[in-house]
Amino acid sequence: MHVKKYLLKCLHRLQKGPGYTYKELLVWYCDNTNTHGPKRIICEGPKKKAMWFVITLLFAAIVCWQWGVFIRTYLSWEVSVSLSIGFKTMDFPAVTICNASPFRYSKVKHLLKDLDELMEAVLERILAPELSHINATRALNFTIWNHTPLVFIDEQNPHQPVVLDLFGDNHNDSASSSLAPGRSCSAHACKVAMRLCSRGGTLCTFRNFSSATQAVTEWYTLQATNIFSQVPRRELLTMGYSGEQLILACLFGAEPCSYRNFTPIFHPDYGNCYIFNWGMTEKALLSSNPGAEFGLKLILDMGQEDYVPFLTSTAGTRLMLHEQRSYPFIKDEGIYAMSGTETSIGVMVDRLQRKGEPYSQCTVNGSDVPIRNLYSYYNTTYSIQACIRSCFQDHMITKCSCGHYLYPLPRGEKYCSNREFPDWAYCYSALRMSLAQRESCIDVCKESCNDTQYKMTISMADWPSEASEDWIFHVLSQERDQSTNITLSRKGIVKLNIYFQEFNYRTIEESAANNIVWLLSNLGGQFGFWMGGSVLCLIEFGEIIIDFVWITVIKLVALAKSLRQRRAQARYAGPPPTVAELVEAHTNFSFQPDVVTPGPSAGPYPDEQLPPIPGTPPPNYDSLRLQPLDVIESDTEGDAV
Repeated sequence: MHVKKYLLKCLHRLQKGPGYTYKELLVWYCDNTNTHGPKRIICEGPKKKAMWFVITLLFAAIVCWQWGVFIRTYLSWEVSVSLSIGFKTMDFPAVTICNASPFRYSKVKHLLKDLDELMEAVLERILAPELSHINATRALNFTIWNHTPLVFIDEQNPHQPVVLDLFGDNHNDSASSSLAPGRSCSAHACKVAMRLCSRGGTLCTFRNFSSATQAVTEWYTLQATNIFSQVPRRELLTMGYSGEQLILACLFGAEPCSYRNFTPIFHPDYGNCYIFNWGMTEKALLSSNPGAEFGLKLILDMGQEDYVPFLTSTAGTRLMLHEQRSYPFIKDEGIYAMSGTETSIGVMVDRLQRKGEPYSQCTVNGSDVPIRNLYSYYNTTYSIQACIRSCFQDHMITKCSCGHYLYPLPRGEKYCSNREFPDWAYCYSALRMSLAQRESCIDVCKESCNDTQYKMTISMADWPSEASEDWIFHVLSQERDQSTNITLSRKGIVKLNIYFQEFNYRTIEESAANNIVWLLSNLGGQFGFWMGGSVLCLIEFGEIIIDFVWITVIKLVALAKSLRQRRAQARYAGPPPTVAELVEAHTNFSFQPDVVTPGPSAGPYPDEQLPPIPGTPPPNYDSLRLQPLDVIESDTEGDAV
């Protein structure tokens, strides 16, 4: 009952409305508002009224323009960067170490036999083409060569360069029919290039190099990738350097450690790598104090005498410092430690904290990135490097129908090889050189909102010294090989010292440059400066807008009501119908009136109206009871409708 009365009261107020016309409402607002300009429009004379109207309109336009500027600035989501310095005991970083050579040559020599013989023949042709005919009768396996050969490009005539087959007449294949045989060239006179073909050799391109060293290194790496991609991962692990062979001595602070404290991981570029303090199974180690005495000390044996000669041209240790539970992209972010030296690395920590949406496109855990993280197999955290490489591998599988050996492989896919995918080298080279591919991956991948960077200060010195070289190598040889002879040399030994320089860490944090308080204060300041108003003035203006809407609604309702009445009157052309005509239920349909045909003897009433035809009379009610109408409450307690 109370709800019904409340609804009736609301309907009454809707019908009543503000009680003003448009003009009366506007005059009332200008006369009663706290804003200075509209009052003067009402109170002043005609000339000043026009002047104040123009001034008020101008300043209102300026306020709207300034508001638009501030709102647009706020919606640009700019950030400010603050730098703070803290001091506390910190987690020691995860340390990944790898050998520069991914495999031991003694373990992979049988896989690379044909490739090494072909590489030696290529070097003979490049270095001494006039003497290469001496070994021309040597049997070579040109199966690999047919897919991706090296050629000479004679550019004596830049407009018509001549492509020369590197092996001349000694090797004939269908793919080299377009080359110029029978001519010799040297690296000094010609450029060495790599020929990449697809569609059975009908579509070819050349990848040029400024040096023959770069050309043969890239060519050998590409062919070795094709070979290693066909070897199971378990066999590749046995071909690399073991942790026991690589790590000779380990000390963290005052606690001894060994290769058992390292987590092994296979990296396609560097073979077996080992991570200290990765934090996957145990809690991260803390550094009790800054300084070299409280850091990590390692002595490593690179085993340089067993390097793959054509695959690895750098000797030393590749190492990287990174966060716990993060994958080490050591090829892109690592550094080298030279053999025969003691390398000291002082560490300082920078923590980056970025603001997320809508201020930047960073991600917290990568769940909102539409790229499947192929490195999630290692149970590591998200990083933009993992996203970019996963994106490239997806493009590789989509366009080349196979995955590259250097990146993780999705389930159900295969690595590229010359046997199953003859055109993969051409496709891979085109994809790697594609700017559109790189931009598409960068656009999709997002930076991590929270990141830790380790700034390193590196210093090196010869180690061991000439005075202590004999006894140090004797002791290390005895510990590793149980031999009284020296089995180690300066060419393969590296000593590392990794420590915190100080416990001061820097936090680089992004914060909103323009927050909601800044926006409201500027909007209010501009409104108060140009119009002399406040928030209450805006509420008054909003009230007037609502009243305008009410008046419009009332006028529309009245117009609709009048239209309905006009349509109801238009249905009847004559006088209004009687009750008997509208209420058909009260008519006796069995009564048939006499039909009177007018004639010459029509009766005593020829010129008068015929008497009414009798019908069934309406029912005779005993009483008439009226139901009282509901009382509609008005705005005041005493009024009633």
